[in-house]
Amino acid sequence: MHHLIDRRLNGKNKSAVNRERFLKRFKSQIRDAVARSVKDRSITDIERGEKVSIPVRDINEPTLGHAQGGVWERVFPGNKEYLRGDGIDRPDGGGGGQGNGGSGNGGGGEDEFAFELSRDEFLNFFFEDLELPNLIKRQLRETITFKPQRAGYTSDGTPTNIHVLRSLRSALGRRIALTAEPLRELNEAQEDLDQLLETRDEHDPVVKAAMERIHGLKARLGSIPFIDPFDLKYSNRIRVPLPTTKAVMFCVMDVSGSMDENKKDIAKRFFILLYLFLTRVYEKIEVVFIRHHTQAFEVDEEEFFHARDTGGTVVSSALKLTRQIIEARYPSSDWNIYVAQASDGDNWDSDSPQCREIIANQLLPALQYYAYVEITEGEPQNLWYEYEMIAQTHAQFAMRRIKDPSEIWPVFRDLFSKHPEKAAA
Repeated sequence: MHHLIDRRLNGKNKSAVNRERFLKRFKSQIRDAVARSVKDRSITDIERGEKVSIPVRDINEPTLGHAQGGVWERVFPGNKEYLRGDGIDRPDGGGGGQGNGGSGNGGGGEDEFAFELSRDEFLNFFFEDLELPNLIKRQLRETITFKPQRAGYTSDGTPTNIHVLRSLRSALGRRIALTAEPLRELNEAQEDLDQLLETRDEHDPVVKAAMERIHGLKARLGSIPFIDPFDLKYSNRIRVPLPTTKAVMFCVMDVSGSMDENKKDIAKRFFILLYLFLTRVYEKIEVVFIRHHTQAFEVDEEEFFHARDTGGTVVSSALKLTRQIIEARYPSSDWNIYVAQASDGDNWDSDSPQCREIIANQLLPALQYYAYVEITEGEPQNLWYEYEMIAQTHAQFAMRRIKDPSEIWPVFRDLFSKHPEKAAA
């Protein structure tokens, strides 16, 4: 048997092994603390971790001591009430506290144990058993796009891709390499000829031989072509798959008069969960906030949740604006597009069929996923029944109802569970 000991250094005097063991041991307490923290977070505030507190009673370690061994009988002085074998009642109250309770002049207690979760640890606990539905993963794999990318130069290609500068540079280098030795011999031969002409006549056989040598060297240099097919260089381009690492999420919320602050708060928490979840899948994620009553507007996060304007309800205005923004800024070939809509379902009667047509025929062909959440305490509204027709024919469209804040997390888990049968239910 071999034992491997990890002795790698850890930054800031932290033991990664001990920390991992600690997180595993108190997994349930940490998961509960992480779930409670969502309400107070901004949608885009994921760059920090989370401070988690655990009651001291949950982290007490058992201790082992050395007993005396054997059977001992001891007589304690001052005992006038009990005989051997009598039971002793447990005292009322007493004991140390856990940091709670009122003031007093005695006793002691301990504060809860608090520590910081990193960003990655926080998100790992939050989404440890969730994923994008399998349908979405298949769609991502099948819609791989390619783009041309330069990959240096090649000796083969079409005339339209010839690189003139590179070709001339290659030709110049070849001529320099091939003419260096002949030029040296030519210069030496010319010097020898000049010396011979000083003492001999040009009809002398030795002088004629020198002149023939010079003529041969010049012919040799003249036979070197200015450019050779070997010198031609062509721009090389290859097709590389375009990574699907960019995503945009459209948060569409109804702010009509029937959407009170409680319903808006439920919508915000759902959007936070969806944003945090998508950041675990994509390297780059953008969020587009759209609020609507009778008209739709693209706003920032602060105005999305806290603006006071209100009015009637025309949901199709928000869907049309979503389509316009997608066409203008987020082509489906480059972006993975998600839409999350939160509404109480109350809509102008004649507008709901138009919403169904816009989503089914104009939005869904470009989307990876569409999640509709109806926030209502009563019966479903007219928009719900129109959307049910979409869900029956489009697998990437999901719809759920939320009645109170306690259902936010279960609904989200249902929409993005690792079990496909739940997501399709």
